[in-house]
Amino acid sequence: MKLNNPFIVYGYKGPEYFCDRVRETEKICSALRGERNVTLIAPRRIGKTGLIKHVFNRMEQEEPDTRCFYIDIFPTKNTDQFVQMLATAVIGRLDTLSQSAMRCIQEFFSSWRPKFSFDQVTGLPSVTLDIQPSESHDSLSRIFEYMRRSGQRCYIAIDEFQQILNYPDWGTEALIRSGIQFLPNVYFIFSGSRQHMMQQMFMSSNRPFFQSSMVMTIEGIDKDEYLSFANRLLHTQGRTVDRDTFYYIYELCGGITWYVQAVLHAVYEHSGREIDCRLIDDVVVELIEEQSEAYQNYCAWLTDNQLLLLKAIADEGSVASPLSRGFIVKHRLPATSSVKTALKALCDKQLVGRSIGGYAVSDRFFAMWLSKLCP
Repeated sequence: MKLNNPFIVYGYKGPEYFCDRVRETEKICSALRGERNVTLIAPRRIGKTGLIKHVFNRMEQEEPDTRCFYIDIFPTKNTDQFVQMLATAVIGRLDTLSQSAMRCIQEFFSSWRPKFSFDQVTGLPSVTLDIQPSESHDSLSRIFEYMRRSGQRCYIAIDEFQQILNYPDWGTEALIRSGIQFLPNVYFIFSGSRQHMMQQMFMSSNRPFFQSSMVMTIEGIDKDEYLSFANRLLHTQGRTVDRDTFYYIYELCGGITWYVQAVLHAVYEHSGREIDCRLIDDVVVELIEEQSEAYQNYCAWLTDNQLLLLKAIADEGSVASPLSRGFIVKHRLPATSSVKTALKALCDKQLVGRSIGGYAVSDRFFAMWLSKLCP
């Protein structure tokens, strides 16, 4: 299907609209084919979800009998919700849902009263379970056993996997790890954007997931590869973007895929204008102004100290040591203890993210608004 605007901002529309990631795609596919789990660690909006769905698209082409499932557990607050999300995604999708298959599911999950339904548009089956909070651990073991008994080879991607560390339930991390190690036909992609939390989970020798998967860190797409991709899609309008202008876009967006795509999407909408730095500046202002009300609401929810620190980090772009004396004095911030408290709150709210390079405002456009347009 031809798209009205080929620069995808949300979702995955097929390989034609997916940029590069050839090496990463091959590496993940090779690991899955070799019966290994994979862990993807990268900042938000760098393109992890698109990469996972691109990998799944390829695996389904190469192995038509396999099943691929993607769940994003960021909205979940506890193990019960995680189990329910996994159950909804998987149960019934490993069967043809014949009458005999339905009876088997009903018998296997009888204590949780399975209810069957079908999507009116896609016709795909869905099963919901009435799981009681006290039974979530047993339910998870039962779901894993269901997958094992199916004998169906499948791949399951769990996005924002670090969310399980925020569950109030004790032992979820170990429970999941102990369950998946006995699944000879199921392989996992664990993906997360809070890099330090994911690294702790998968690289610390005292954690359940240590050495349980191949760990990959996803970086930005190569600038020249991205330029070629952009011009291939812009060619449908009889337009091109020159190297210097595209580099300007790339640097402005910090090389983060979603922001580059958002700018190119907006550029594509301005079909009558020459693609130069003036157009780029105009569309970036448009994109920021679209979110201006939301940004104002973010600021209204913050304390004075949190807002001062957020603006200071936005002005710097990236801050290796936000508790350093030099940074505090330069931006006239309060005492170190107050900055430490504010920093923790901003990280908890995910307005600020921590990576190898330091702390930065998570939303690139929000950072621009704070440093240039904030009233």
